[in-house]
Amino acid sequence: MAFTGNYMCTSFKQELMEAVHNFKLSGGSTFKLAMYDNNASFTAATTAYTATDEVSGTGYSAGGGTLTRVDPTTSGTTAFTDFADLTFSTATVTARGALIYNDSAAGDPSVVVLDFGSDKTSTAGDFTIVFPTADASNAIIRIA
Repeated sequence: MAFTGNYMCTSFKQELMEAVHNFKLSGGSTFKLAMYDNNASFTAATTAYTATDEVSGTGYSAGGGTLTRVDPTTSGTTAFTDFADLTFSTATVTARGALIYNDSAAGDPSVVVLDFGSDKTSTAGDFTIVFPTADASNAIIRIA
């Protein structure tokens, strides 16, 4: 089993301090989600997008899909941001997990590793990544 959980990448945390990533809806960085099979080996130490073990199939292009950002906000002492759900239409693909990365920054730095928990398959149908509610307890990216 190559995927072992969901992770905010350690390099991402440092890059936030270096202003590499901009999550603003207007004028922000371009973030993408690439999907991978169970041969991929991602952990919190993952630093960048790679095509190695990326899925392929109808309705999915190498590099993944572009995410629509949700403006960062706060609630209490937690800052958070999220993305709109992403659909790969009429896709025939099997994926075990995904990597969100910054396609605007040099080297395509990683942000978050997502473990789907098991292989997920779509056969000539929509493969949709459903992001959690954008709030302080559930958003895909939270800093408390």
